[in-house]
Amino acid sequence: MPRQNELMDKAEDVADQVLRNTKHVLPHVARFCLISTFLEDGIRMWSQWGEQRDYMNVTWGCGWFLATLFVVINLFGQLGGCAMVLSRQKVPIACGLLFGIIALQTVAYSILWDLKFLLRNLALAGGVLLLLAENKAEGKSLFAGLPSLGENNPKQYMQLSGRILLVLMFLTLLRFEMSFFQSVQNLIGTALILLIAIGFKTKLSALVLVAWLTIINIYMNAWWNIPPYKPMRDFLKYDFFQTLSVIGGLLLVVAYGPGGVSMDEHKKKW
Repeated sequence: MPRQNELMDKAEDVADQVLRNTKHVLPHVARFCLISTFLEDGIRMWSQWGEQRDYMNVTWGCGWFLATLFVVINLFGQLGGCAMVLSRQKVPIACGLLFGIIALQTVAYSILWDLKFLLRNLALAGGVLLLLAENKAEGKSLFAGLPSLGENNPKQYMQLSGRILLVLMFLTLLRFEMSFFQSVQNLIGTALILLIAIGFKTKLSALVLVAWLTIINIYMNAWWNIPPYKPMRDFLKYDFFQTLSVIGGLLLVVAYGPGGVSMDEHKKKW
């Protein structure tokens, strides 16, 4: 047990060192990664305007006007929301736009009936929720020296909800196969997402999960190796940027911590 505690302390020291060296850059990298899937999809709406419009028209039989409206909303909603997030202007409005896009695409692409993609969309929503929480100003007391009477609760619960939704991404990577490597991956992955969800050793756990997801993403979703004419390229590209957005959400957790509703925060009061 002492040996395990010593290893954990060393790992936390390494994580703290990484955070100290990257504290000015990390939030910007996190926000860019988080909005990357919206940015890529917005650009795709522009470059594949006709194909997207025709797909919606054929799938839903909604007519040319509504199909075009769907593409326009996705194009300007996503690119506009990304621009506001990156420029740090009207971030709550930007998050509202991105939440709306997630809901719209969940219905339009029938994601409600596909558990894997539904979990990924919920994880994406968790990342946007963390972005909104990060932007939310800390509550201030009306009178100097007096407590804020829980004014920060909305932000704390937003961070809690964002963390829980965010780790749903990893559930889609679990494989129930009888192999040693897969069993170890499932075990460690499950432990990490539980630690992040309850907010224990959160920054270290999130940093390890970021590294893990990055390796898996580059290995499994290498869309750049697929010829442009193959449909698999678009599928892997979509998967790659969605995973990158979840990595961005995890980086926000690394940069700003788990928030008030977490075991890490309660430990400070013991």
